[in-house]
Amino acid sequence: KAKAKAKASGEEHDPEREAAMCEFKVTKLMELLSDTIEATKLNIEKKQGRTYEEIMDEQEAMEEEEYESEESDPEDTPIYNPLNLPLGWDDKPIPFWLYKLHGLNIEYKCELCGNYSYWGFRAYERHFQEWRHAHGMRCLGIPNTREFHGVCGIQEVLDLWGKIKKRTKEGAFNDNDEEFEDAAGNVMSKRTYDDLKKQGLIDD
Repeated sequence: KAKAKAKASGEEHDPEREAAMCEFKVTKLMELLSDTIEATKLNIEKKQGRTYEEIMDEQEAMEEEEYESEESDPEDTPIYNPLNLPLGWDDKPIPFWLYKLHGLNIEYKCELCGNYSYWGFRAYERHFQEWRHAHGMRCLGIPNTREFHGVCGIQEVLDLWGKIKKRTKEGAFNDNDEEFEDAAGNVMSKRTYDDLKKQGLIDD
């Protein structure tokens, strides 16, 4: 068994066989690259036959080509944006029809935010929940609740706050609004119930 293993390992690492395989691969590679090798030879022979001046001229021409290609790089060129449209995800101005569709040409100002401008209804709607608007409401001593969304004038907010306070006072709980029911199932106000009870017309 040991001899058989040694024989098998000797066949696997046969140096003559490996050399023959390498030679075959190199020959096949030369056949595949024969056109490229011939072109390279011709190019080297051509370069060797040139004078110093011709070599320098060619080098200058190559440098100029590289410089021109760097200048015409599309990433470095400034973007043409005469309408000052907002930039999209690709750092290019969004199409004009999309700009108009979202209403980004319409300016909304908010006095509570220090006359800050919001472009487009979506940004205007969103700003009511943002810190700048909430700070403006806090400075006036008014809570930033849903009732005040859509109101941006300071005087309008104060007027609305006055109306809300008045309405909550009127709607506050009043003792006279308390309802009582007698044994027969009749519902009445507290005042009426007390009067009838004093007269002895209602049993407990």
